[in-house]
Amino acid sequence: MNGEPVTTFAATPTTTDDDWWRSAVVYQVYVRSFADGNGDGIGDLPGVRQRLPYLRELGVDALWLTPFYRSPMIDGGYDVSDYRDVDPMFGTLADFDAMITDAHALGLRIIVDIVPNHTSSAHPWFVAALAAAPGSPERDRYLFREGRGAGGELPPNDWESIFGGPAWTRLPDGEWYLHLFDPSQPDLNWRHPEVRAEFEDVLRFWLDRGVDGFRIDVAHGMIKEEGLPDVGHSSATGRRQVELLGKGRLPYFDQDEVHDIYRAWRPILDSYPGGRMAVAEAWAETPQRLARYIGPDELHQAFSFDFLDATWSADSFHKVIDTALAEATIVGAPTTWVLSNHDKQRHVTRYGDGPVGLRRARAAALLMFALPGCVYLYQGEELGLPEVLDLPDELRQDPAFLRTGESRDGCRVPLPWSGDLPPYGFGPDGCALSWLPAPATWGALSVAAQAGDPTSTLELYRAALGVRATHSALGAAAGEVDGPELTWLDGEPGVLAFVRPGSGSSTGLVCAVNFSDAPAPVSGYGRALVASEPLIERGGEIFLPIDAAAWFEPPMAG
Repeated sequence: MNGEPVTTFAATPTTTDDDWWRSAVVYQVYVRSFADGNGDGIGDLPGVRQRLPYLRELGVDALWLTPFYRSPMIDGGYDVSDYRDVDPMFGTLADFDAMITDAHALGLRIIVDIVPNHTSSAHPWFVAALAAAPGSPERDRYLFREGRGAGGELPPNDWESIFGGPAWTRLPDGEWYLHLFDPSQPDLNWRHPEVRAEFEDVLRFWLDRGVDGFRIDVAHGMIKEEGLPDVGHSSATGRRQVELLGKGRLPYFDQDEVHDIYRAWRPILDSYPGGRMAVAEAWAETPQRLARYIGPDELHQAFSFDFLDATWSADSFHKVIDTALAEATIVGAPTTWVLSNHDKQRHVTRYGDGPVGLRRARAAALLMFALPGCVYLYQGEELGLPEVLDLPDELRQDPAFLRTGESRDGCRVPLPWSGDLPPYGFGPDGCALSWLPAPATWGALSVAAQAGDPTSTLELYRAALGVRATHSALGAAAGEVDGPELTWLDGEPGVLAFVRPGSGSSTGLVCAVNFSDAPAPVSGYGRALVASEPLIERGGEIFLPIDAAAWFEPPMAG
């Protein structure tokens, strides 16, 4: 084996079926763009149901569904008007029940998005608040305040919306209401007991329908600092405010009182059988504060976005992985790894786009799959889809676009399933509708075009996830291993390599990624299992190409 072990990380506890989430591969379904079951050009729950066998064959363990609740769809469903019903755009409650029944029959678990920081402005509570007078009980469910200035003409404070512009909107009666996102998404007052009781009931509603977990949107944002003080960063606009978390807590993010909410939610989850779980989309100023969301009395997981934000270098990924695993050891919970999601530019494009970006994305996937913990995939990454950068402005639907010029629509273009022409089988046979247009070049990236091609990204994902599911050094089986769960190897410059120990007669698994500018020798790592690019044989030696990754089974000692 090349190099000597240099760093180790302790193994997580042995898993049970209720601990499925510790090592699961979760596939994020952006419902609107996954599959169209009725031919209206919009993805829906019947479409998801029809494509469940594809996801089972891919090798994932669970689906995370983005919001499908009743909504005006100003922010893609993250503006909810009814948390207990399905928007007709996506189907019916009966469609949801049929989908989850089929998913469970295939061994797939279902995680749904919950959006507790804000409602839609069309929610009955907010409609009632607008109809009521200032100071009324109806308005107390939200954050209404008088303005500043002689006539109240100035916002109550200097907070900026994450989508850009002021976080306050004034009503004709003179009061202002808070919306950390779009004006159509008024923030709830989570110090109001009725708000807390309502969402506890919403959790039970979906748990009773069989959901296996929740992804909590803006999990760090529900509690605002008492008095709603100014931020004090006059240049902080839009998403720049999230970056300021690294320089100190903001008065509307990561307040200590938010943990009381999750301590009330955890007993609800634990009262249902089968390992019901929750994962937080949370931002905090330090890793230590982020870790506070995780524990036996709060949430099961919190997304680690540092891996997504790592630059393409061995040093960057090494540091991010080290930090994440150290934090996981402290809190006794698995790390969550993610490369893309519905809010971020696709990693093929982030890593350079074109052939270079695709090579790096394939290598990053093998790196991610080999790490201890839980993996979250974003739909289409298994096809190597790039960001669509040239969408016509008039077709973009991200509310942030009108306020900041930034748009997340490019990662939300509907998936290509089959055929040579858009929309590539997104809907029923013969349907030419699609709510966003797919590029003319995506025919070669469709599921049908890639299936069965051993060089394709789809088959790479299938092969790697198959090994992850069965190899004793990876996935759920790794929980049975005593001792360190990952040991770094000191090898060639620019090559990131580590070994995961196996159990029984297994010698474990080595993952190596070549970030250098030349092929790297890897003969000493053992027998190749999976590689993102063909390995190079030269002079009796095996080399890993640049921007490539591979898994190896080490030789037996002696």
